[in-house]
Amino acid sequence: MSLGKTWYTVEEATEKFGVAQEQLLKWVSEGIIRTEKETGQKMLINGDDLALRLQEQTGI
Repeated sequence: MSLGKTWYTVEEATEKFGVAQEQLLKWVSEGIIRTEKETGQKMLINGDDLALRLQEQTGI
């Protein structure tokens, strides 16, 4: 269970994780990263999914 912040806006996620917005949105469209969006609000990216994807990509 994550104790820190888990959900990020696209802008926050690109800044925190250093991933290009285009790549991030591609992973979202492929279903690799979960998102949440309520009517009238910005899309939120699951930071745990993103961290796992980056770990798989880099082996770190």
